Amino acid sequence: MESADNLLKRLEQLNDIGVSLSRERDITRLIEGILLAAKAITNADGGTLYSVPEDGKSLRFEIIKTDSLHIAMGGTSGNAINFPDLPLRDASGAPNDSLVAAYAAIHAQTVNIVDAYNEPNFDFSGTRHFDERTGYRSQSFLTVPMKSHEGEVIGVLQLINAQSPETGEIVRFSSSDQQLAESLASQAAIALSNRLLMTQLEELFESFINMINLAIDDKSPHTGGHCQRVPELTMLLADAAAAATDGPLAKFTMSERDRYELKIASMLHDCGKITTPVHVVDKATKLQTLFDRVHLIDTRFEVLKRDTELQALRAQLALRPCVDAQAEAALLAEQQAALDSIDADREFVRATNVGSESLSESALQRVREIGTQRVWCGPDGAKANFLNPDELENLCIRGGTLTQAEREVINHHIVATIKMLEQLPWPKHLRNVPEFAGGHHERMDGKGYPRGLKREQLSVQARVMGIADIFEALMATDRPYKRGMKLSQAIDIMKKFKANGHIDPDLFDIFLQQGVYKQYVERFVAPWQNDSVAL
Repeated sequence: MESADNLLKRLEQLNDIGVSLSRERDITRLIEGILLAAKAITNADGGTLYSVPEDGKSLRFEIIKTDSLHIAMGGTSGNAINFPDLPLRDASGAPNDSLVAAYAAIHAQTVNIVDAYNEPNFDFSGTRHFDERTGYRSQSFLTVPMKSHEGEVIGVLQLINAQSPETGEIVRFSSSDQQLAESLASQAAIALSNRLLMTQLEELFESFINMINLAIDDKSPHTGGHCQRVPELTMLLADAAAAATDGPLAKFTMSERDRYELKIASMLHDCGKITTPVHVVDKATKLQTLFDRVHLIDTRFEVLKRDTELQALRAQLALRPCVDAQAEAALLAEQQAALDSIDADREFVRATNVGSESLSESALQRVREIGTQRVWCGPDGAKANFLNPDELENLCIRGGTLTQAEREVINHHIVATIKMLEQLPWPKHLRNVPEFAGGHHERMDGKGYPRGLKREQLSVQARVMGIADIFEALMATDRPYKRGMKLSQAIDIMKKFKANGHIDPDLFDIFLQQGVYKQYVERFVAPWQNDSVAL
């Protein structure tokens, strides 16, 4: 008979186990913890934990452990379990009551067996074969169904060979062992059900985020890759920062919950782009709206050439019937010079429209002269400036392809992101998502947007995301307005950003010193971009 003190001690142990299990977030470690706790509380030599897959047709081996044989399979052991699932029904659909674990799952009943070799109601032939191969003697069995709070069997806990605490002899599982194991199984099932539910909700939420990114991708194929790559780079840099043991970031750490929070924030960092007009996001040239208007201007150049040729021909006809070869030659030369000038201006406009290089003041003046000093006749015969005000404004963009108004439209995506995220009822462990995601366009010197925050006002996570966002954009090859850079070019630009207060200098040092950029390049960057970098 078990003493009251010993039983009380085991009850206290059970309570501690329940608290510990409720805190575990990793399902693999949770399952392993359940089995180890059950073995400890019943002093069992071995045990197996089975789960019930979603189809409810079988039992799946999750973890096996036998101390005396030094067997550890499944769980965190790194040793795979190659045993097939145990069917809960036979070929005819009848309950598979011959297997004790299946019986416990089907009937939701605990089975306590004193000696498997003398048990007539269940098939232990597999157990006997195992014993013959290993020299083991499987004797007492305690098989407990794990029922969720809804009464559904979600797994089976099977313990083997209870050991006497005093002598180590194999004994039967006592009634108190059974009661404690059943209580533990109940607590464990609830903890496991809750964790599975949380995992399913997290997967659903992540799928919803991916759906948003897919919608952005469908709007513009030039941003979809960005939404996938920035989270990867963010986590690489954050993990490197958390691993730092000295320097300014030595105190920065991240738990698994912290990592998940940052992961979600990085996945959502550009969700506001779903509100950005496609023609702005995809603006590959200065004159592009729904189409590239440079082709309209091409047509005007052709009209100018036509008018120039017609004017020269009319002048030639005016010389008839008195032919003046010298005058005609002069007209033809003047015509050709005019045509060459038109062609030169057309090529200049085409090159300017690309927006790949910053325009000088002289180039801007030439654009203005083409726009206002050249005139053309439209279909109605009316003369007009060669470029209308909107075309002139776009072609006079000094760098890139966006006007100031269009840049404001693009920049608004982060405002939209913050507004969208701040409206969501975030649970406690995700409450920083809006700040992390909404701060990646801020600068360390306070010149960023949308809030003009400085370094000390930003979390480390937001600063990490800022570096990831910029580096990905520099290296990306799927943008409509630029070709991807070589690694050395991107690093040089990032160094300038560090020097001028754009990005966090301490994080960028880790980015370089810990080789974060190398890890990213190996996974996401084209081979031709991966050149040598001088640190």
